[in-house]
Amino acid sequence: MSTPHNNAVQGQIAETVLLPGDPLRAKFIAENFLSDVEQFNAVRNMFGYTGTYNGKKVSVMGTGMGCPSIGIYSYELIHMYGVKNLIRIGSCGAYDPNLELFDIVIAIGASTDSNYASQYNLPGTYSATASWDLLSKAKQVADENSIKATVGNIVTSDIFYHDEPESWKRWAKMGCIAAEMETYALYCNANRAGVNALTILTVSDSIARESETTAEQREKGFKDMMKIALELA
Repeated sequence: MSTPHNNAVQGQIAETVLLPGDPLRAKFIAENFLSDVEQFNAVRNMFGYTGTYNGKKVSVMGTGMGCPSIGIYSYELIHMYGVKNLIRIGSCGAYDPNLELFDIVIAIGASTDSNYASQYNLPGTYSATASWDLLSKAKQVADENSIKATVGNIVTSDIFYHDEPESWKRWAKMGCIAAEMETYALYCNANRAGVNALTILTVSDSIARESETTAEQREKGFKDMMKIALELA
């Protein structure tokens, strides 16, 4: 069965899927970390691949940017293809000045300015949180490999170029350590369906320190995040 956004057939996608935002990063991971790789999707150039890592079947697929995009792809992976573990691997901007470039952030929860959860008609504000099973294992993998990883609450924002540039400081005052654009929708979809989800991020720029990485540095420096996710998978 295919969907409007994914031309995979049943059985082509593993129960565990790594989800980078950039489809070219999915291609990079498949070509450099997986064996016996098969491409299962190219619709809209949102590349998806399945291969093996240390003998275990694992898939990797791009999601695009923002809650609407990852909301579509993660929903279809869960409900149409039976995926049980969804691991987002992406970049973030650090709000916490103690976070340095290339540090790893593991998102225990995601605050948001998105209205993604309005579809559930809840009688309050929903806190979107990670799977504890995946989170605890990811932190263990990081520690065993001497990779610095900070667990904390992040912000999923619909806005990249904010009309109020200093608004991030209010999130920081509430203990949010970094920002990105997808996790809230991923956690909502996973929690609603009763499956596991986790976001692992690499600090690509520091809003607090006003520093950022180059494109080349991101490609080489994101390997720690990939290692944690693959070992977790």
